[in-house]
Amino acid sequence: MGELVCYTCSKGYPLDDPRWRCECGSILDIVFEPVFALDKIRGRGPTMWRYREAIPVTLDRNIVSFDEGFTPLVEVRLNDYPVLIKQDHLFPSASYKDRGASVLISKVKELGIKTVVEDSSGNAGCAVAAYCARAQISCEIFVPQDTAAGKLAQIMLYSAALQKIPGSREDTAQAVLAAAKNKYYASHSWNPFFFHGTKTFAYEVCEQLGWKSPDTLIVPAGNGTLVLGAHIGFTELRSAGIIDKTPKIIAVQAERCAPLYRAFHEDLEEIPPVEKTDTLAEGIAIADPIRGLQILEAVRKSGGSFLTVSDEQVMDSLKELGRKGFCIEPTAAATTAGIGKYLESLHSDELIVSVFTGHGLKSTEKIVKVVT
Repeated sequence: MGELVCYTCSKGYPLDDPRWRCECGSILDIVFEPVFALDKIRGRGPTMWRYREAIPVTLDRNIVSFDEGFTPLVEVRLNDYPVLIKQDHLFPSASYKDRGASVLISKVKELGIKTVVEDSSGNAGCAVAAYCARAQISCEIFVPQDTAAGKLAQIMLYSAALQKIPGSREDTAQAVLAAAKNKYYASHSWNPFFFHGTKTFAYEVCEQLGWKSPDTLIVPAGNGTLVLGAHIGFTELRSAGIIDKTPKIIAVQAERCAPLYRAFHEDLEEIPPVEKTDTLAEGIAIADPIRGLQILEAVRKSGGSFLTVSDEQVMDSLKELGRKGFCIEPTAAATTAGIGKYLESLHSDELIVSVFTGHGLKSTEKIVKVVT
């Protein structure tokens, strides 16, 4: 079925070992051989679990799902150029993080774990709380004190215990690590099962394109849950002979918090310290991403790049998408602003795919300030 393997020391553990990091303290990855039974996939319902044999959960009875997935892939013209955008803001908890939460909490259920902790700037906490509620698993969500009220309301509605932590996003991460000494850490950045949910984004895109890969993928990069998930998914499809290439990945960071952008363009082998300031794109404002080196590696291998967007560009893109009938949150508008910036230097036709990562109703206070 596969194993957990340490990114740093290469130590292996069984997939059913209830651990979220290596004994050496480093992150774990999943070494797993997915199967793509195309005939079975075609005959199944339009959910991410149609790729059942490619997801490392052993028993069907442990699947925790709201029938999420297979979101529409819609053409949106930006800078008068057609871009295909996955509507992942339409998930049950209103962000793409439901992909990762469904697989992670399914594995938590399979392991027999009854209580988990998670930290988040909002969307991942909402997703984990929702799926824990579905599975009747107790969870405690740690968030920065200034997290959007709409996301806090969601988390509380799902009956999760909410811990608001003063200080930075990094202070919240430290607080949850202390709690994780005694409880299972259902982390969207540390826990490798989360990425084997977000990888289904790549599966769906390729299937919706007739089992072909796009030329270019433009996605946000904070903790890298979509960059790494997409990289895993496209790589698995190519290794299985389903597609003949993988897309170059263009990763978008907020100008006010861009450690990965700096590491990439300065050709660094470590993630540099950065001074983070407040930004509309709070969901990707991660100063010290735990999988930063993996994110850099994935983008470099794809032949892609990093770019940054200013808060002014985020505001302009948010309003532009609103005029087109789309209600997305400001962090999602950072990605669409990044698309606009990428298109400015485009010199040939490319099949470009991107994503609306979160719904605007999660951030109404910020949106009101932008549009009034």
